[in-house]
Amino acid sequence: MLRIENISKIFNIGTINQKQALDGVNLYINEGDFVTVIGGNGAGKSTLLNVISGVHMVDQGELILDEINLTKLPEHIRAKYFGRVFQDPLMGTASSMEIQENLALAYRRGKFRGLNWAITHSEKRFYQEQLKRLDLGLEDRMTTKVGLLSGGQRQALALLMATLVKPRMLLLDEHTAALDPKTAKKVQDLTLELTQETNITTLMITHNMKDAIKFGNRLIMMHEGRVIYEVEGEEKKSLKVEDLLKKFEQNAGSEAITDRMLLA
Repeated sequence: MLRIENISKIFNIGTINQKQALDGVNLYINEGDFVTVIGGNGAGKSTLLNVISGVHMVDQGELILDEINLTKLPEHIRAKYFGRVFQDPLMGTASSMEIQENLALAYRRGKFRGLNWAITHSEKRFYQEQLKRLDLGLEDRMTTKVGLLSGGQRQALALLMATLVKPRMLLLDEHTAALDPKTAKKVQDLTLELTQETNITTLMITHNMKDAIKFGNRLIMMHEGRVIYEVEGEEKKSLKVEDLLKKFEQNAGSEAITDRMLLA
């Protein structure tokens, strides 16, 4: 469904801060895949999501989605294909708008917007039913400003918004990293429920080796802008954290294993 062909991205070209963020990455993602991406700081994980979504343009290579060449399309054009949840709970939602208004924006992604009433009664009922799934009591607070919600509530809402209309692909950029363990588990469980329900093709970045093994059918390891290891299917299911640590050492050296990964 998505073909990433020999993409490279360099930041600050010609300066002392020049950084090769992606170095000839080749990757294919099939319809219905749930791919977890793991790697140390500076491995190129977030840059990969940013070039897919159009935040950054690539210096070399192509990105093909359903035979549509995305390579030179700007971010706002690509937005109709992708749902995204960021690491920062404050991103992905509009804090000055009501919960129902945020959902209405997500529900209309990629659609024509006329001069009808902003939110119909039937839409309100639909939003309430969707909010009940979060089990956070937000269905009774639809007119509350999103800025008054906790970080965990906002992240759960952002995840719901990203999947309210099924995207061609869901991009998750360490979307539980800023949450406490209990809230992180709740959001991860919700992630599984929402992605499995409609078989959304998903790319999830994580520092947590347990999560990288537990979630999805494929695992990709990155280091210094390259894919250095990939595993899927039964082999992935049988992986243990110790096995993943050995793979890091074999393919990238022990220095690629960060404290954050070990603590996670």
